[in-house]
Amino acid sequence: MISHRKLDFRTLHFGGEEGKLIPALQKVQETDGYISRERILEIHRQSGVPLSQIYGVATFYAQFRFHPVGKNIVRVCHGTACHVSGAKGITEALEEELGVANGETTPDRQFTLDTVSCLGCCSLAPVIMINNDTYGNLLPKQIKKIVKGYREAAGGVVQP
Repeated sequence: MISHRKLDFRTLHFGGEEGKLIPALQKVQETDGYISRERILEIHRQSGVPLSQIYGVATFYAQFRFHPVGKNIVRVCHGTACHVSGAKGITEALEEELGVANGETTPDRQFTLDTVSCLGCCSLAPVIMINNDTYGNLLPKQIKKIVKGYREAAGGVVQP
């Protein structure tokens, strides 16, 4: 869902200040949750920055998303410590519980599942983060209870 909030990109590209493109893309993502084609066209129309340059920057940096994300971002660490401690089983349990694969968002837009290279919590391996909450020393059987808490907090239907 695209925000109806108006953003102003007219001062983005002048006098060689192309460095303003990344903050503009970050602002779009902060406002809308992702970068839509419509917003890229809006940046182009208002700033004059070539579409190829906007797409080039947006696709180069992993921080930018081109699809809507869920209210809860679930990150599964697959760094070395987590990998050898069972990250694959944690990911499989999350995929089963959420009904989505890595990189996907649940149809109700409550959860987006992402695997990441490292969360920097190696002593807690295997680890997931949901938004800013960290869960460590996990077993696959714990996933259902963790997800249930977020579903209940959202007032959603809790699966048995």
